Amino acid sequence: MNRSNLYYKHRTRPGESELCQEIVEIYQHYPFYGYRRITAILNRQGVEVNKKRVHRLMQLMKLRAIYPGPNTSKRDHADMVQPYLLKNLEICRLHQVWQIDITYLRVNGGFVYLIAIIDVYSRMVVSWRLSNDLCRFACIDSLGDAILIHGKADIINSDQGSQFTSDDWVKSVSDHGIKISMTGRGRSNDNAYIERLWRSLKQEGIYLHEYKTIKELKKELPNLINWYNKERPHQARRFKTPVLTLSCQNHL
Repeated sequence: MNRSNLYYKHRTRPGESELCQEIVEIYQHYPFYGYRRITAILNRQGVEVNKKRVHRLMQLMKLRAIYPGPNTSKRDHADMVQPYLLKNLEICRLHQVWQIDITYLRVNGGFVYLIAIIDVYSRMVVSWRLSNDLCRFACIDSLGDAILIHGKADIINSDQGSQFTSDDWVKSVSDHGIKISMTGRGRSNDNAYIERLWRSLKQEGIYLHEYKTIKELKKELPNLINWYNKERPHQARRFKTPVLTLSCQNHL
């Protein structure tokens, strides 16, 4: 007999019902995890199970990871696509460059869309809005809010979504004398600054509280944005908050 067999501690394999309960408990806490990540968590907890079995049980229970519905980056008018202006650009001051993007949030079995504009230098959220659809006018209104509060930026960067290649968006931005920059297709890193905002808001706020209604979301989002702007330290800004970065540059 191999000596290692003497020291092997057998791990009991749960029955189907027990395993299903384990999967459901993980899914309730992390509804955005697919069967691969749930399998990894189960293995970490000492449950010996492979991803094929987890996938089969999740299909039986009709559990699916939460993913966005409509493609928020689908083009409208290809002729309205603008060049990317941030390559090799040194961003060294406030309101030199803004970025705008749209993300989805899951509520009541459906989706609501969050639009936000950030100042790339300070990482501050300068404007945001919730919308029930991917309407371009909500983006235009958010831009108007940002300009009303902070004045205009030199450049605003977005992806090539239909909202940002529409006649209304291009005209609105141009009328304010702001240059338009757009990320290349398949170049998600070009929009990395605002992607970090989505990751922080979701993983450090929204997913922890699991808001179930739009009313709850509307009530708590101002607090989350305020926390992001005034309390959360940003490593890229030497662990200053966006508001502190704003204050420091205003005193230069």
